Amino acid sequence: MATGGLSMPASLINLRDRVALVTGAGSAEGIGFATAKLLFEAGACVALTSTTNRIFERQKSLDPEGERSIALVADLTHPEQAQELVDKIIERFGRIDVLVNNAGMTQSGAEEFESKLFHHMPFEHWQREIDLNLNTCVHVTQAVLPHMLKTGYGRIVNVASVTGPLVTFPGTAGYSAAKSAMVGLTRSIAHEVAGQGITVNAVAPGWIATHSSLPDELQAGRRTPVGRPGTPEEVARVALFLASPGCSYVTGQMLVVDGGNSLQEMKG
Repeated sequence: MATGGLSMPASLINLRDRVALVTGAGSAEGIGFATAKLLFEAGACVALTSTTNRIFERQKSLDPEGERSIALVADLTHPEQAQELVDKIIERFGRIDVLVNNAGMTQSGAEEFESKLFHHMPFEHWQREIDLNLNTCVHVTQAVLPHMLKTGYGRIVNVASVTGPLVTFPGTAGYSAAKSAMVGLTRSIAHEVAGQGITVNAVAPGWIATHSSLPDELQAGRRTPVGRPGTPEEVARVALFLASPGCSYVTGQMLVVDGGNSLQEMKG
């Protein structure tokens, strides 16, 4: 159960006979795997993907017998790998009803992509941020949408960020631009497929405590109006709502999950 209040059980949302794909689900403590767990709990068959073999560990903990899941390794910055991923899921389950585009990350921990002010930023840094945080979403969505249009049903949930669409800080121009573009992409696709049984929405997390959170990030989370960082499950529950069959009249929207941080001018 999520910290800080009552939480709706995933079992109240029925996703039986639905197939969900969650990208960027390799971290046991991340938003992607938290979302995959709730989708699975709600009855969906779940496809998990990440760039490393640790995705097989996530699948084993989620579904030891592998009856309602598949784990695949793919680098989704490459469109051909995204298409191959989708083809394998269709071959296994016959359809994809829910797509959660969670793949992406900041590169502040990598020396070659150390965060730099925009006027010092190498183009390679910029391109890598766009590839990781926008084009992964582009490639997978382009591969999945034709199948959703064929069946006349789909729920696409893009995990964006408050960084870019609402707030930002120095050294994050690439990441901010990518996440802002993801929200714009969400609205554009939502408009294009409206009335065809498909909704497209975005979730914008703020400070969320994960295994990779830095001390400064956790401290920033404690300065939110709620007084703490969020949890991956709290973001996942918003994604689950947007992925549910009943969420049929919400499309092209961005739901902010930041403990009210974007409301306040004074942040400590």
